[in-house]
Amino acid sequence: MIRPYHANDANAVLDIWLSASIQAHAFIHESFWRDQLAAMGEIYLPQAETLVLEEAGQILGFASLHEHRLAALFIAPSAQGRGLGKRLLDEAKRRCDLLELSVYSANNRACAFYQNCGFTVVSEQSDPHTGHPELVMRWQRH
Repeated sequence: MIRPYHANDANAVLDIWLSASIQAHAFIHESFWRDQLAAMGEIYLPQAETLVLEEAGQILGFASLHEHRLAALFIAPSAQGRGLGKRLLDEAKRRCDLLELSVYSANNRACAFYQNCGFTVVSEQSDPHTGHPELVMRWQRH
C-alpha cells in the first residue's frame, strides 16, 4: 500500500534513507550521509510531500516530492529488486505532469532505472554538497 507519510513514520523512513544512501553511493564517504541525517528529518522531509510504501505494516520505501521535483526515492536495501521503486515512481507520475530529479552520474543503477522509466537527461551539474557530478533528468506526461 502507498500512503501519505505521517510524523510517526520518521524513524523508519530515515533508516531506509541512510542505509540505501550508503549502499547506493559507495563513492561518497559514509560519514557524509550520517552527517545529513538530522537535516533530512528536520528540514527536507517536513518540506516535501512524502509517500511511503508499506507492506504488512512495515515501511519498505518512500518517495518525496517538492513542487515538480522528485527529491527522494529510496527502497530498503533488503526490499530492492521487487518493483517497489517503480510502484512509488508510478504514483508520483500519477500526481504530477512533470517531474525533475538529480541523480549522481556514478549511480549507474539509479540512472538506468530512471531512463527505463521514461526520464531523459536534460543537463549535468556538480552536487554543491559533495562536488560529485550529477545528471538532471526530466519526465513529462505526453
